[in-house]
Amino acid sequence: MLHGRPRQGKRERRAPISETQANGPGRSERLLNWFHDSSFGLAVLAVVIGAGGGLGAILFRYLIEFFTWVFTGYRDYTELGRVPNPHLPGIGSWYVILVPVVGGLLYGPLVARFAREARGHGVPEVMLAVVEKGGRIRPRVAVVKSLASALCIGSGGSVGREGPIAQIGSALGSTLGQLVHAPPPRLRLLVACGAAAGVSATFNAPIAGVFFALEIILSSVTAQAAGAVVLSSVTAVVIGRAAFGEAAFLPLPAFGVSSLGEYGLYVLLGVLAGGLGVAFIRTLYGMEDIADRLWRGPEWLRPAAGGIVLGLLLFAVPQMYGVGYPVIERSIAGEYVVAVLLGLALCKVVATSLTLSIGGSGGVFAPSLFMGAMLGSAFGQSAQTALPGTVTAPGAYGIVGMAAVFAATARAPLTSITIIFELTGDYRIILPLMLAVGVATGISSLLSRDTIYTLKLRRRGIDIMRGRAADLLEAIPVRDAAQPLPEPVALATPALDLIARFARTDADTLPVVDGNGRYRGVVTVEDVDAAVREGDLDADAGQLVHGAPAARPDASLQSALRTLAREGLGGMPIVSEDETLQGWVTHRALLRAYADRLGRDARSARRGARVPQGPAYTGRRSSPVPALRGYRLVDLRFDHDRPPVGSRLVDIPWPRGTLVVAVRRDAGSFEPAGDTVLMRNDRLTVLVPRDLADSLADVLEREAAADSPRPPAGEHDA
Repeated sequence: MLHGRPRQGKRERRAPISETQANGPGRSERLLNWFHDSSFGLAVLAVVIGAGGGLGAILFRYLIEFFTWVFTGYRDYTELGRVPNPHLPGIGSWYVILVPVVGGLLYGPLVARFAREARGHGVPEVMLAVVEKGGRIRPRVAVVKSLASALCIGSGGSVGREGPIAQIGSALGSTLGQLVHAPPPRLRLLVACGAAAGVSATFNAPIAGVFFALEIILSSVTAQAAGAVVLSSVTAVVIGRAAFGEAAFLPLPAFGVSSLGEYGLYVLLGVLAGGLGVAFIRTLYGMEDIADRLWRGPEWLRPAAGGIVLGLLLFAVPQMYGVGYPVIERSIAGEYVVAVLLGLALCKVVATSLTLSIGGSGGVFAPSLFMGAMLGSAFGQSAQTALPGTVTAPGAYGIVGMAAVFAATARAPLTSITIIFELTGDYRIILPLMLAVGVATGISSLLSRDTIYTLKLRRRGIDIMRGRAADLLEAIPVRDAAQPLPEPVALATPALDLIARFARTDADTLPVVDGNGRYRGVVTVEDVDAAVREGDLDADAGQLVHGAPAARPDASLQSALRTLAREGLGGMPIVSEDETLQGWVTHRALLRAYADRLGRDARSARRGARVPQGPAYTGRRSSPVPALRGYRLVDLRFDHDRPPVGSRLVDIPWPRGTLVVAVRRDAGSFEPAGDTVLMRNDRLTVLVPRDLADSLADVLEREAAADSPRPPAGEHDA
């Protein structure tokens, strides 16, 4: 093969460089190698990423405050209630209904046009980049995520800022790693450094940021990874404290345990928190499914359309506006009664789920803390009323509840414990904190296989808990293996027409649709075979169809392969939610998509062995359809001008039980009719009883000999 041979001219033009190369690698190459291979190079990168993450957290927080002020006239609208906008005092408090709509009109097109991965809560995309993409994140994600999440939160989106800043920091780390051409193992580590930097600077909690990166992003701990992540975290916090001071972002009072009996109450709180965490996960993705079914417009408009519902909710419950940290402080301080606390917890579940399901951009970390604070505070107040001598500080249950609910949703107990411990700075709460978090994590594991992060990926066919090698088939959506769809057949298509269709194509399975074009099942060559053997040639596709399952575009290759094997099908349709056909998938197409993903270079994969695409190929010498039991498909070619050439097909003396199913002419094919005139070089595909197949050419030759002294020259392929 010549395409891989270097051109001599380029070698001659590169001659001056070869002299430099003879003296060893250049300065830039030595610098890159230092970043790639040395621990000191990794430390430098970690510090730079930490600085970038710290500055990103500062900028992101100011962006949120700025957009909140633009939309509401206040830096934080959450605890103000229904107050008019000082920018538009004449409208009154009703303006808050339209604020999410305006925000959606701004960030919806931004995300849809420039970085779709910026939609949602961000952390799953980082996890996917680490596991599946070698740590590669597009540089634009940092910018788009910053603007989109700030606009979403500033315009009332009931989501958190921690998930976005984790994705922003990860994108910064990945971008720097790609600039220095870091190999995948080091690039993944740099992504984790960015995530740790963002979380640490946002919470002013360096230990929690380290555990977040190791526990959630990397899911593993090594000495090198821990060292690099710690450097990034410390650097980010130092920069963050220079801007915001050393006080915790959410100051919480110090509480302790007044009696041993309280430990049993913390166990019960852990059980309740585990249930609430799982309920939040299911509500979030359940509402996302509902929104997917209801919305049929363009994706960029979806946040604005859903913003109307969100605006009504914000008008009814202003505490749902934005992140909601002031409400957390007031709940722990005991300023709300039990009924209000429980109502706020449930409203936060709905508000966050609604924000994300309509296409909003923001995190689930802060909403989990919000729900936990409401649940814990309500539990503490109730326990104090029921057991006045046992519970002396109900606010302590609110603090523990924050960690417990987040542990239940993210399945990250170490991160949950350290974040609350760093916020309070009081070691006396550590035992009930660990107890409740452990119980909540266990309850969540019993009730749900997935976390709030991993479920988003598994719904796309990616089981991130199983590892990349075992997960590759699940990581690839069926849409990546889609082939052109075979022309569907209607329910009223006669069996004889089905035979003709199978003879003209290389498919052994055809989709069947109703009068509205909706998928109703498949008909296979075996179905037609059975009808022919039983003499039921008057049957139609509606009688032969069987309801074989179809694949959704976002289903995994593994599920499609499992279905094809179970049903014994040669192909399977890909259909949308409304049962409209969108494509076709076969065993070979699935394996092709799998092989392409295995290759690191997609271009090299495309230069490999090609699998034919498309359902039909004409001009074949033999029929692609397996022999029908009791019948055979015979291919006749006429390369002369003698009879039966020149005769109509209806006038040719075909043996009894013979059916002409296709005519090939000039590299094309068409369905025959009775008045079709046979022309020179035509090729006929004929269905004939098996016992007459080998003698068909002889029969036609004898019949032609009766009219001509010279028999026709026929050639057949059975």
